[in-house]
Amino acid sequence: MGCLFLLLLVLQYPLVIFSSHLCRRDESLVLQNLKLKLSIDDSASADCESNGYFPYPKTLSWNRTTDCCTWDGVTCDKVSGRITRLDLSCSQLHGTIDSNSTLFQLTHLQNLNLAYNDFSPSQISSKFGWFPSLTHLNLSRSGFSGTVPLQVSYLSKLISLDLSAGIEELRVEPHTFKMLLQNLTQLRELYLTSTYISSSLPSNLSSSLQELNLVGTELSGKIPDDIFHLPRLQMLNLGSNLYLTGHLPTTQWNCSNSLRELDLSSSGFSGNIPDSIGHLNSLRKLDISGCYFSGNIPPTIGDLTELKSLQLFSNNFNGQLPSTTLNLVQLVEFDVSSNNLTGNIPNIFGNFTKLKSLSFSYNLFMGLFPSSVTNLTELESLDLSNCSITGPIPSSVSTGFPNLILLFLPYNSLSGEIPSWIFNLPSLKYLVLRGNQLTGQLKEVRYNLLEVVDVGDNKLNGPIPTSFSKLVNLTTLDLSTNNLSGGLDIGLFSKCKQLRRLGLSFNNLSVFSSQKDASLPSSLGSLYASSCNIRELNFLRAAKYIGNLDLSNNNMHGKIPDWAWSNWQVSVSYLNLSSNFLTAIDLLHNFESLYYLDIGSNLIQGELPAPPPLLFLFIASNNNFTGKLPNSPLCKMSSLVILDLSNNSLSGVIPKCLVNMSTSLSVLDLHNNHFSGTIPNNFGKGSSLRSLNLRKNKLEGMLPRKLTNCRGLEVVDLGENLLNDTFPKWLGSLPRLQVLSLRSNKLHGPITISRNQVLFSKLKILDLSYNDFTGNLSERFFNNLKSMIIEDKTGNPLTYIGEVRYHDSLTLSIKGKQIELVRILSIFTTIDFSNNRFKGNVPNSIGNLGSLRGLNLSHNSLIGPIPQSFGNLSVLESLDLSWNQLSGNIPQEVASLKSLAVMNLSQNHLMGRIPRGPQLDTFENDSYSGNAGLCGFPLSRNCGDNEMPPPTVTDIEDEEDSGLMDWRAAIIGCGCGSVFGMFIVYIIFLTGRPKWFVRIVNQQINRILLKVEAKRRTEAKKRRRKK
Repeated sequence: MGCLFLLLLVLQYPLVIFSSHLCRRDESLVLQNLKLKLSIDDSASADCESNGYFPYPKTLSWNRTTDCCTWDGVTCDKVSGRITRLDLSCSQLHGTIDSNSTLFQLTHLQNLNLAYNDFSPSQISSKFGWFPSLTHLNLSRSGFSGTVPLQVSYLSKLISLDLSAGIEELRVEPHTFKMLLQNLTQLRELYLTSTYISSSLPSNLSSSLQELNLVGTELSGKIPDDIFHLPRLQMLNLGSNLYLTGHLPTTQWNCSNSLRELDLSSSGFSGNIPDSIGHLNSLRKLDISGCYFSGNIPPTIGDLTELKSLQLFSNNFNGQLPSTTLNLVQLVEFDVSSNNLTGNIPNIFGNFTKLKSLSFSYNLFMGLFPSSVTNLTELESLDLSNCSITGPIPSSVSTGFPNLILLFLPYNSLSGEIPSWIFNLPSLKYLVLRGNQLTGQLKEVRYNLLEVVDVGDNKLNGPIPTSFSKLVNLTTLDLSTNNLSGGLDIGLFSKCKQLRRLGLSFNNLSVFSSQKDASLPSSLGSLYASSCNIRELNFLRAAKYIGNLDLSNNNMHGKIPDWAWSNWQVSVSYLNLSSNFLTAIDLLHNFESLYYLDIGSNLIQGELPAPPPLLFLFIASNNNFTGKLPNSPLCKMSSLVILDLSNNSLSGVIPKCLVNMSTSLSVLDLHNNHFSGTIPNNFGKGSSLRSLNLRKNKLEGMLPRKLTNCRGLEVVDLGENLLNDTFPKWLGSLPRLQVLSLRSNKLHGPITISRNQVLFSKLKILDLSYNDFTGNLSERFFNNLKSMIIEDKTGNPLTYIGEVRYHDSLTLSIKGKQIELVRILSIFTTIDFSNNRFKGNVPNSIGNLGSLRGLNLSHNSLIGPIPQSFGNLSVLESLDLSWNQLSGNIPQEVASLKSLAVMNLSQNHLMGRIPRGPQLDTFENDSYSGNAGLCGFPLSRNCGDNEMPPPTVTDIEDEEDSGLMDWRAAIIGCGCGSVFGMFIVYIIFLTGRPKWFVRIVNQQINRILLKVEAKRRTEAKKRRRKK
């Protein structure tokens, strides 16, 4: 009876006997062999944690004495004991899986996950198509490379497929891609992130698709419209496909109730956001950043009330942000930066209690800081960079921003003091307030989590707080371009062991070290300490790995210590020692990484040291270098772009290799030296030369014809040499030439241009003065100067000719004095043909040069009248026609030139009454002297019966009032809208001669006041006599 009971029990519950040992022996051996072929490597699953998974070696639990169905990652069918699921993701496995792997013997697998391991250099075997029951396959980021085999498309039961690639290139051929989408009709999830597909996206996708991720797959062409109408689609991610184009549907989306995530970022999508976007009522993430969308953001965006992430940055949206965005109270991330949005930043954030990240940066907003932002208790990141925000930062915050990690408010117009609450934020790591108008002193910091502090380019004053010494996590501190003052003991940063970038330039600081051995930390990579009154460098002894070092405009004398050169020669790539009092530079050729070197404006003597071979920029101007250039080292500098050796005493011939370098060289400035011989004539085709300045040397011979190969030339200054040639009209073919100065040479002959030639169309500055040119001035020549004909009325900010690291200079003659401009305004236009032997009439076509600001034709043999067309030169500020043989009257049209600040018509044969006008009335006798036939104000010679009748009392009083204002207006700007400062004040400040300016202005004011007073007294006497 007992045996019968046991038999019945076994028949009724057959699993009781086998449940403790389900694994089949053959499949256990398969896994054991697989384990033997692979090794454990901690780095093999390095990406797991960043993607939210925990890596650990699962195969360590695979013990052959235990049931394989209990091993980590292994799941068996409870009836048959077959292995149906193998999850080895994030198992730190390293090794290869090829076609001979025992893995492919597990033919009953339904779910296989090998993600986040390192099976490189394995390729995906065609045998992955041998799993007839497979529903889930994940090989993502596991080191597979090569081409995805077509056999994967045979897995007809697949529900989920993830072949996303890591750093290895994994290709999906267009045919295989098409078959995957066509054959796998049950597929719900397809992830091919970062695989290389390089084809278009086919239409008629399976209606079963719920998640489609094709990020970074090089898709191209127009996206099929039906993709937005897949009824079960929950996630569509096509980002980072630059050549994939399309528009969002304007009608109802079939997936409107299911779509939770839409990511088209960094693709070629364009057009407007349609109103239909509001139908996606289940959407939680919308990312269309980095596309080409434009127009207004539609109000229906506010209907997406489930949104947690809204990314619209880096498009071309304009208009105001719709007020309906206040409905998006579930948002965690909100970014509309880098668009063209206008109006005030809406003050709508009072109910955004979940918001963690907010960025409105780089738009065209205006107005005050949105106060409702201070209510965002969960906020971690706030970026309002470059939003034209004005006014103060709120003085207090109700929430205290307990979670704020990043606060970016740079490049606005914020004013007032930095409130103390900013330095008391308990979680703050990144603080950037650069480029505002903030004043007051820096406050003491309370917490030490700050890693980045950038408050440069403001108006802050006072000392640097001592509490900055507590910022042990600090990596970047930039205090440059403020009014900070006092001594800065370098020991303040002794505890900042992670400091990598320190900016102190352009303050009133004096950097010193109170302790002999105190030094900036060895972690320091960049130090910008221009204008910090630095006298010695001991504080840099420990900074052996510094890469960028700016010590310009300090008080360093003598030589750089040997230990400094030893430290710098391995790591330094940027070195600026300009504007000190150094007398010697050694060991430059030993630098291994140096690409930027500026030793200009020192007292360095002797021969020029051999520069490092990898330099991009080399400036050694304004020193006392002598001797010849070191040919061999210079000729090896294949990366050199800017070379400035001007204002030295270098001699010898210019090496031909400098010209051979012109494929890389953009700027060659050797002016004001003693170079002799001829200019090399081997400028090659494909030259990159933009600026050539050889002014003030002893160069002779002809102008090099092969300069025409330098198609990018903008500036050519060969003035003040001994060149002997005719006018180089062949330079007129250079399409970008803006400045041509050939002054003070031995150039000769006429200036002629053929009838059909179009030359010098971009030229803005032309100086041929002090040569021996002859003949008539050609009407046709001046008609070619197209850039001087059209006046720039765009109102764009003033710019200079040159580059970020180098500005072109120029010597001009103003009122007989040579003045060197250290920078050239791009709107500055002038013609100087003075001191030649030109004859004939002044061309009428000069009057067409509507943007001309300076004209000097003095000291020639010109005849005839001053053209009436000169009245069209509306922005002309300087006119010198002296020492010619001009005749006739001064045209009345000249009196209308409201910008004219300097005029000299002396030593001619002009006659008649001098016209009166707001500007002409400011000029004295010497502007007209040597013209026996001229009469009228300001000359003492009356014009006889034609003299104007004496003014009435009212006229006198009006003239006394308005005249004084006119004179003052002439001094400070010549009336509203004129550009007196564009020329005269511009010259003053760029030549560094404020005393010269003050003296001239004071003299002029005194003369004006004396004239007004004298005239008032004269008229008063006349009235008394009449009485």
